[in-house]
Amino acid sequence: MKSIFRIVSLLEGVSYLLLLFIATPIKYLQDNPEYVKMLGMPHGILFMLYVVLAIVLKKEMKWDTKNFAIILIASVIPFGTFYVDKKYLR
Repeated sequence: MKSIFRIVSLLEGVSYLLLLFIATPIKYLQDNPEYVKMLGMPHGILFMLYVVLAIVLKKEMKWDTKNFAIILIASVIPFGTFYVDKKYLR
């Protein structure tokens, strides 16, 4: 399960960065929402999967409440999921 979470974490982080730093600027600077539409749904699914897998892994990985909160908050911070992978999943 941990390896699946690592993959989802990586994909969620990449999709968030693409959405935040590429799709959103294109939407507002070039008035073209296509990239946001294209990346929004996969990112949302990956985000929900990240949260569900974190909940499932909490007991297996023996995360206390503080670490679990950090892992969840990291999903909404750019580059946060990469930090989680390095600190908690390796």
